[in-house]
Amino acid sequence: MNNVVKKIWKTKELRKTIAIVLMLLCIFRIAAHIPIPGVNTGALESLFSQNQFLGFLNIFSGGALENFSIVMLGVGPYITASIIFQLLQMIVPKMEEMAKEGASGQQRINQYTRLLAVPLAALQGYGTITLLQNASGGSILSNGMSVFDWVVAITVVTAGSIFLMWLGELISEKHVGNGVSLIIFAGIIAGLPSNIQQVFVTFDSSQLPSLLGFLLVGFITIIGVVFITEGQRNIPISHARHHTTSGQQSHLPMRINQAGVIPIIFAVSLVLAPSLIAQYLKPYNIPHLNGFLDRVIAAFANQLIYGIIYFVLVVAFTYFYTAVVFHPDRIAENLQRGGSFIPGVRPGKATADYLHQTSNRILLTGALFLGIIAVLPLILQAFASGGLQNFAIGGTSLLIVVSVALETVKQIEAQLTLRDYEQF
Repeated sequence: MNNVVKKIWKTKELRKTIAIVLMLLCIFRIAAHIPIPGVNTGALESLFSQNQFLGFLNIFSGGALENFSIVMLGVGPYITASIIFQLLQMIVPKMEEMAKEGASGQQRINQYTRLLAVPLAALQGYGTITLLQNASGGSILSNGMSVFDWVVAITVVTAGSIFLMWLGELISEKHVGNGVSLIIFAGIIAGLPSNIQQVFVTFDSSQLPSLLGFLLVGFITIIGVVFITEGQRNIPISHARHHTTSGQQSHLPMRINQAGVIPIIFAVSLVLAPSLIAQYLKPYNIPHLNGFLDRVIAAFANQLIYGIIYFVLVVAFTYFYTAVVFHPDRIAENLQRGGSFIPGVRPGKATADYLHQTSNRILLTGALFLGIIAVLPLILQAFASGGLQNFAIGGTSLLIVVSVALETVKQIEAQLTLRDYEQF
């Protein structure tokens, strides 16, 4: 590790690149503390201290939601737009053809994704502001907001989300980590000191077993995430002899968890959605829905139901997102075009079927393991009390923090390796 740090420090270009990335992340953190004009900060603090679900969302925004800041939406709208277009590539033939065009096609898809992120940010901004207003009894922003006030507020949060999208792309261009992932990473890390501080402020000796248990779960979570992130199966690939005089062997790596941290992000968002929607509709006192809304809120307040749904969603999204990003048919087609094949498997459809079956078998282990690790902090939270409850919530964020850290380290090491080759 020390050797890597020394190499980074000695490589002027890489050192400068990392400094620029850190500066961009600092800009994000500054923006996270700039509130929308007219916000009642006292009402905000009271609301987030009483609502566990909003506190959960606040962790992933790095405190931007609690501050009602201009970047309160984070990069959520951009991620949603990206998933939509990835799904369209599977459904719409023209989108699939565009994706196969290479760099030019991908550039057009990226542009469409950016454009779609704008209306999604506006819709999400309206929903979030309305939700927080209703949850606080209209005390966060001035009562009787005019149309102009709404337009200003939604425009500001939409612009903030697009600004973060732009920052993320700038970071990705530096090739030392995925920009969107690093922004989420920075937001989570920024929220940890306050959670730790709250633990020590409210700590007493009776909470020691809970604290030690959480630290143990956190350690297991880190080991598990490293295991499933680094684990892979190498599929042997043989190349036709016309490539070389004696043929050539290589392998196709298939990761245990090809979806990365996306299943966790989606699962957290969806498992919180029913309760948040119910809390949003509750103040309207809809006669035929009030009883149903109360049951939804009560059900998702139950840790057992919450944990089971969370586990199922993580497993389901691991399979779902892998199906979106992993295309056995395309891989089989590319292998056949290049004169390559898997030993013992016929080229074409048989190869695609083999890759699909192998991926499903590997993914079962990764998905179940990821789901179990995801709910471990919830189990500990049931036995925690006081400030430890908020600290336990942060255990889930370790999944994202460790995965993004591993991805970033790999890209930095790749940059170092590239520069070592260039010296020769």
